[in-house]
Amino acid sequence: MTKQKIKEKTLIIIKPDAFQRGLLGEIIHRFEDKGLKLAGIKMVQLSDVLLDKHYAQHKGKHFFEKLKKFMKLLPVVLMVWEGLESVRVAR
Repeated sequence: MTKQKIKEKTLIIIKPDAFQRGLLGEIIHRFEDKGLKLAGIKMVQLSDVLLDKHYAQHKGKHFFEKLKKFMKLLPVVLMVWEGLESVRVAR
């Protein structure tokens, strides 16, 4: 019995340092090479509220505040990728 592949969507966040280093084009290229399709892209400045929600599993850990500070340094690029097993492929 073969496992059926499922079409999925996954969120990718291009963090401030990757964007600042000019890696956006290379990152997009790599996902395209894996057969994924870019379904949406947006540049945003993250808020404490959004970061608290997104990284809730890390709240209270020693690195949490440092992580939030880093993620607010510059805008980030949010991308939604879709394709067969996109979550597995993105990881």
